[in-house]
Amino acid sequence: MIKHYTIPVFIPELACPHQCVFCNQSKISGSICVPRPADVEIIINQYLETLPANDCHIEIGFFGGNFTGITIEEQEKYLKVANKFLNNGDVYGIRISTRPDYIDHKRLELLKRYNVGTIEVGAQSMVDDILIASGRGHTVSDTEEAAELIIDAGFELGLQMMIGLPEDTLERSIFTAKRIVEMGASNTRIYPTLVIRDTQLAELYIEKKYVPLSLEEAVQWSKEIYLIFEQTEVNVIRMGLHPSEGLMNGEDLLAGPFHPSFKELVMTELWCDELLRLITGSRNQAITVYVHPKQYNFAIGYGAKNKKLLKKHFKEVKFKPDSQLEGRAFHVNYH
Repeated sequence: MIKHYTIPVFIPELACPHQCVFCNQSKISGSICVPRPADVEIIINQYLETLPANDCHIEIGFFGGNFTGITIEEQEKYLKVANKFLNNGDVYGIRISTRPDYIDHKRLELLKRYNVGTIEVGAQSMVDDILIASGRGHTVSDTEEAAELIIDAGFELGLQMMIGLPEDTLERSIFTAKRIVEMGASNTRIYPTLVIRDTQLAELYIEKKYVPLSLEEAVQWSKEIYLIFEQTEVNVIRMGLHPSEGLMNGEDLLAGPFHPSFKELVMTELWCDELLRLITGSRNQAITVYVHPKQYNFAIGYGAKNKKLLKKHFKEVKFKPDSQLEGRAFHVNYH
């Protein structure tokens, strides 16, 4: 099984024309200074030293800002560095993230020329009311047009979404997920909205004009949304923000559903729904549950939640890996 890695190069707030209510990129990314092209080469080399040399797919990703909003000259400087590693065979791909209102034919031609394979667009929501309340500065139609241009130009399309934004509801987030599928995205990210210090959202929270999702709500919303993407084979690259130092120690986080193992919490709940079907037997039975190795920890659950649940109903519970299984398929031996 080939493992996939992305070397992240964060470019905080570079060329972003709007300050979204939730956004303070330097705090979210843990990156305060905008790296120079020379710095990018150092960053990539440092990551390459820690990654396996064989049997892996490594990409370079320019994240954290509005990459296609910077000047053509600046884009070229960054992309030339990435292409050096691509041409040497050190990496297998380049991806960038940007805003939907900074996509056009000219920009796409440049990205194609420098071998960018995937363009991730921060859609965040496919409801205009939410975009307005969040200060996004673009519309749903901007995202729809960008998605069409990206796919027509032959790129892989990623569409990122956020849950729990101002004016958001579970139904609206589900609608956004379904539209992401319909627009042809091959991958996505699900980010619960956090209240970061020194943002407009922090002011709204302090004034009691915004209430973030609880951690339990964010997990349940993400679970339902994940199933939509799973059923339509849209790859969920990430759930939850990267745990930067400022988020981990609480220095940057004012409120909201942050957890360093957010994905594991969501996957635990998905497995819980599956394993609840087993609770029909006698307490005198012992069971061994076989799952795919990649699902092993998720099946046992964060903090062994699912194993503890089953132990209330069976005298003994074991989990064992079985590489012949796929996804969340499992089989059980009773003994």
